[in-house]
Amino acid sequence: MEEKLSATFKQKVFEYYTAAMKDKVSLLQKILADLIDSTKNETKSSAGDKYETARTMLQIEQDNVRKQLKDALDQKSAFDKLDQNLKSAQIARGSLVKTDKGCFFVSVALGKIAIEGLTIIALSPLSPLGTKLLGLKNGDSTTINGITYKIEQIF
Repeated sequence: MEEKLSATFKQKVFEYYTAAMKDKVSLLQKILADLIDSTKNETKSSAGDKYETARTMLQIEQDNVRKQLKDALDQKSAFDKLDQNLKSAQIARGSLVKTDKGCFFVSVALGKIAIEGLTIIALSPLSPLGTKLLGLKNGDSTTINGITYKIEQIF
């Protein structure tokens, strides 16, 4: 586990998160298209209130999915702007960082994954921990919420 961070490993992390975001966007687009179809296919029944209630509920659902889709597209756009080949002596957007408490991918908040037995947490540089990590170098440490993170490797 010592030398897992490499250009090849970082590429796998990028590919995983890229695919996950693409899948999420595709799923949300399909859900939205299905909801739009459902609204178009909603036929007016003799009980007009039931019809209006169903249409209103479908519209609310569409609005929720549209917001989720916009958020996912914004996240994907921010991720796509990261330099996959970034090599820096200090932590920046796009850095894969190994600390004594775990590995972090400073990108966008995309959650936790496991690759080759190593857990990676993608976090936003605007998150409390992300903000503290930016600019640190190997051997530096930072403390947040009483937990100290010592930087062991930056890739």
